[in-house]
Amino acid sequence: MKEKINTQSFPVFLLGHGLKYETECILKAFVPAVRFQFCYDDISLMPESSRYAAVQIRQGRVHTYFYCAVSLGEKRLRIMQRTERLYPDSDKKQCEMIISKLLFTLLRELTGTDVPWGILTGIRPTRKILPMLEIGMSREEIFDSLREEYWISDEKLSLAYNTAVVQYPLLKSTPKNSVGLYVSIPFCPSRCSYCSFVSHSVEQAKKLMPEYIRLLCEELKIWGDIVRRLGLIVDTVYFGGGTPTSVSAEHLEMLLKAVADNFDLSHLREYCVEAGRPDTITEEKLIVLKRNGVGRISINPQTMNEEVLKNIGRRHTPGEIVEAFRLARRIGFDNINMDLIAGLPGDTPESFRNTLKQITELDPDSITVHTLTLKRAANLFSEGESQLENPVREMVRDSIAMLPEKGYQPYYMYRQKNTIDNQENVGYSKPGKESFYNMLIMDETQTIFGAGCGASTKLVEPCGMITRICNYKFPYEYIGQFDQLMEKKKEVFEVYERIHQQEAVNAEK
Repeated sequence: MKEKINTQSFPVFLLGHGLKYETECILKAFVPAVRFQFCYDDISLMPESSRYAAVQIRQGRVHTYFYCAVSLGEKRLRIMQRTERLYPDSDKKQCEMIISKLLFTLLRELTGTDVPWGILTGIRPTRKILPMLEIGMSREEIFDSLREEYWISDEKLSLAYNTAVVQYPLLKSTPKNSVGLYVSIPFCPSRCSYCSFVSHSVEQAKKLMPEYIRLLCEELKIWGDIVRRLGLIVDTVYFGGGTPTSVSAEHLEMLLKAVADNFDLSHLREYCVEAGRPDTITEEKLIVLKRNGVGRISINPQTMNEEVLKNIGRRHTPGEIVEAFRLARRIGFDNINMDLIAGLPGDTPESFRNTLKQITELDPDSITVHTLTLKRAANLFSEGESQLENPVREMVRDSIAMLPEKGYQPYYMYRQKNTIDNQENVGYSKPGKESFYNMLIMDETQTIFGAGCGASTKLVEPCGMITRICNYKFPYEYIGQFDQLMEKKKEVFEVYERIHQQEAVNAEK
């Protein structure tokens, strides 16, 4: 039985191959906020009009032929390229590059839009640059190579290069045999419209909170035992969520003491807690954090536009953001990050510039600029079409220009699916105030042990292989099936046994 085409979707026909990922990424860059329906090897389903894309790989007797066709209503274009024999399975990288460039060429002409990241897909742009720095390539050589291969604009090349240059020595300084610890507090005062994290209203979760905190302390004890048995060094500790400061000062103290009691923190390079929303920050909680060794906190306004705060469901004012920041400084925090989001509903380039101005006048130690992303789990996803005219590109450009002038340098960056206008998220910091955890979680070169609801453990082997162990998403699952969840920790020892065996083999060579 033939698959039916959903008239509300954007059909994509993959003929003679299954190279879906790169095809979808290029399409998303030009045709955002739609649902793609992939159809394989059935040309008879192709509609006569409307919107669709088709990518075919056909083998001739001597050559391989690549065909792309795109229809955007009344506008249609086709293109073909012939190459020496290539096969989608064995020559996957080469086939993906050809498909990406053909699709990009068609879509750029049909839409009249250029995409500054070119055909570069994936989350971590600096991953392309770091190996080039390692072998001593110059800035000009790196630019020429990436410009030719991926068609990236000079603006984005500069941003990625400057980020990688800051990252490179810091990543190289990561201690061997070290791990990061992530502690999840999946509670918030309310859910913001753009948020897709598994977080729960404090009011709704009140009954679960004491038992969740108790079991989280128990999991930290188990992780502490694993760290000791494996002879590992804890390099970073990061409390995220949710909003960790949405729990009481008493519960915060319990968790921080559980970390101190179960881990040797003498080698720690960073201890960070996302204080997050200013409506959860109190003097008592900040004192608890400071007293228990937390050195870095994040106070996240997202915007200083009061109307935009209301639009996204925030229950605080710009004035409360300033008060929370100044309170943290008075208590002695000398490493404070502030998160902003470019492209929030109702924001304008002018009001975003005003936000940048107000935040830089506070002089935090780092500023992270996220671009609004329409994630399926977020309330804003259903309003995706209304975001197509979002002036986010201008806002991002203003941050790229303004923050270095104020002494902030980009030190980590990542890209996400469904980000408005195919932009990126960038962390900027004053020299010496970079977040090691942020860099390492993105670089995926250090193992991260995750504790708590929704936390993910990433076990990184020297060969680059990554094994993930995920905790249950919801507090009631975490509480109800805690013992079964802890059984999964046995996989950690299996992975480290593999690592030790490989190290022994390498030592003999």
